[in-house]
Amino acid sequence: MSSSDLSDQMLIPATSSRHGLAKTQVDWTSHNVYACLVCGKYYQGRGSNTHAHTHSVTQNHHVFINLGTKKFYCLPDCYEIIDSSLQDILDLLDPLYTPQSINALNTITVKARARDGSRYLPGIIGLNNIKKNDYMNVVVQALTQITDLRDFFLSSENTKNLKEPLAVRTGELFRKVWSSHHYRPHVSPHELCQAIVNTSNKRFTITKQSFAVDFMAWYLNTLNTQLSKAKHKPSRSTIVSDCFQGIMEVTERRLRASELLNDEVLQERAALAEKDTKTDFSVKKRDMPFMFLTLDVPPAPLFTDAEGANVIPQIPLYTLFEKFNGTTEQSRDGKGFIYKIKQLPRYLIVYIKRFTKNNFFLEKNPTIVNFPVKNLDLKDFVGDKYTSETRYDLVANIVRDGPPDRGSYRVHVLHKGRGQGTDSWFQIEDLIISNILPQVITLSEAYLQIYQLRT
Repeated sequence: MSSSDLSDQMLIPATSSRHGLAKTQVDWTSHNVYACLVCGKYYQGRGSNTHAHTHSVTQNHHVFINLGTKKFYCLPDCYEIIDSSLQDILDLLDPLYTPQSINALNTITVKARARDGSRYLPGIIGLNNIKKNDYMNVVVQALTQITDLRDFFLSSENTKNLKEPLAVRTGELFRKVWSSHHYRPHVSPHELCQAIVNTSNKRFTITKQSFAVDFMAWYLNTLNTQLSKAKHKPSRSTIVSDCFQGIMEVTERRLRASELLNDEVLQERAALAEKDTKTDFSVKKRDMPFMFLTLDVPPAPLFTDAEGANVIPQIPLYTLFEKFNGTTEQSRDGKGFIYKIKQLPRYLIVYIKRFTKNNFFLEKNPTIVNFPVKNLDLKDFVGDKYTSETRYDLVANIVRDGPPDRGSYRVHVLHKGRGQGTDSWFQIEDLIISNILPQVITLSEAYLQIYQLRT
């Protein structure tokens, strides 16, 4: 290479725009994609007959990056650019973490500075609401605060063998959320959203809002399956199951007609079953794994108070947990079920069932559930023989505001990395981030919660 070529190679990186690169984060990508570092547009391929080649000639934009290999090229000459001044672009697109840097995230005391001059805490990052993907955003933002899950996806040793798109894109987004090398203090989840749409066969899309609980259940189960396939020796145990899976003891029996007085159809079926000598009315017990617990909220009162205002009832969270005390029987489809928690998970996901659908419309229950931010003790629901820790602390709280047919999501997350034991709570609604007091969190219409077991 001549001296003039070397001079050109040293000058070309200076023409790239970091603001232009930030714009590339809002476009959809596919295979063999090159991004123009001047204006932020995506093109496929870099040969002489490609749009990238034409763009470099007509617009005088010469620096491109291959989003797959993370290599820089000068077009239309098609030679690779090796320059240390471009390292900050690689830090943005694919941040790398060492074991030491991952451990340091637990003791962050200083805010990072974005290239636009704004300050932010790594891990507390807004996500773009492309259209109606806020239900995806709150679930991802809550899961990024799960320390064990975060550490897994930030480690290159754990993610280097991942092939499935959903697991790969999840790791990429986790690494970007916890990066301290942002140009702006927000991240676009477009690549993860695309993987979600494709993997779910369009069950979950960015154009139609879905229930966050349905998405979280599908997301964790699909991640668990994909991570299991990535192992050299396929196993049911993954970081997802290690974090969230508990064991429930279920006692099941067939109800008799005299116990089904409120349902004539089921009562008639039970009466016919009693006449059949082959019908089994014995009590059966089995262990059932679970990823989250569903808590049923009592129906809201139909009548107003003395002043004509709607009554918004309140109920303690412990009252809802009575469903799992091992003695309360729940009836469903002519059968009785008794639930008792046999093994508590490291992270407990609680779903407060606020929405019910009848033959005509969807209803929302506005009941305020009084829950503790710290020291949720479940010792009364696991039995006297349980010797492990039973106390939990809240780390994420997802809220759905608005009427049942249309509304918005926001999430409260606990940031533990401030040092000296001073935890901070933040409210995130898409790109809007604000501090919030723990006392205010307890007044919200909690919908999905994640608790961490004390150690």
